[in-house]
Amino acid sequence: MPKKTETAVPDADNPEWSAEDFAAAKPLSAYPELQSAMRRARGRPALPPQDRKQKVNIRLSPDVLSALRASGQGWQTRADALLRRALGL
Repeated sequence: MPKKTETAVPDADNPEWSAEDFAAAKPLSAYPELQSAMRRARGRPALPPQDRKQKVNIRLSPDVLSALRASGQGWQTRADALLRRALGL
């Protein structure tokens, strides 16, 4: 099997740094707003325990299940909304 040779592809959007670039560089601590933004938690905020959804097992009729799944991604959330409406919540 022939050896794979690596060739440098110039990238105009991300050029290689020169010695001057390294000398002018500042640490992340020089930009506190950027530093705090990078440390911020990602994703959805955690809900308090009383508001978290609970995992349950439920048996549904095949036609009900296929109709829910046919509505596409997010069908479980829509099923939750249907149950809440039916129960007057």
